[in-house]
Amino acid sequence: MLVHLVAASLLLVPGPGLEHIALPGVSLSLSGPVAGVVTILFVAWVTNLYNFMDGMDGFAGGMGVVGFATLAAAGWLAAEPGFALVSSVAAAACAGFLPWNFPQASIFMGDAGSTALGFLAAALTLWAAREGILPLWASLLVFSPFIVDASVTLLRRLLGGERIWQAHRSHYYQRLVGLGWSHRKTVLRAYLLMSACAATALQNRHQPAGQVIWLLGMWSAVYVLIAYKVQLLERRAGVAAR
Repeated sequence: MLVHLVAASLLLVPGPGLEHIALPGVSLSLSGPVAGVVTILFVAWVTNLYNFMDGMDGFAGGMGVVGFATLAAAGWLAAEPGFALVSSVAAAACAGFLPWNFPQASIFMGDAGSTALGFLAAALTLWAAREGILPLWASLLVFSPFIVDASVTLLRRLLGGERIWQAHRSHYYQRLVGLGWSHRKTVLRAYLLMSACAATALQNRHQPAGQVIWLLGMWSAVYVLIAYKVQLLERRAGVAAR
């Protein structure tokens, strides 16, 4: 965690942090020190949640292909070749790694790989928001399959009094595997979900706030439905086992 915080702090060297947070219907201006703290915490959180979600063959690598390729496309559409090139390199690295990491994997990403990708995702999200390449909400929607699963799981464990620093199998994708889904089936469904998130984020990046609110509301409903479906499957499995 100390290394993650130091790495996040280095992003502030070229200039100020996230001084303006623009979300649909919400606009916040942050002072210098507050902007720096928010930026560091945001980068450290995204870095760690990507690491949290690297718990199954092909999962983090495949999501990296989709996420960074979407950021690259946004960069090219915005005529920002530097941003597009960095994002493309990250996507290409994930794509070159994925064939050997897809279930059944022969090589693994490890913490060094997952935290590096998480750091890149956070840094590119801030870069895109600051230069007007992709709104903050759109980048968050692109990576929402990771953000929602990791955040909701962490909150559930905190409220349940669990030791959140200990290993567990409470993520939704882990629960699906526990219900009998294969790793291949689970990651392919996750790729499909993230691709849909990425497509809608990219297509609606310049839409007015009212339409974006409806879009985010729709995706919130989708995630609630997914969570309910997983719980329903677990209840049925429990009844069948009894």
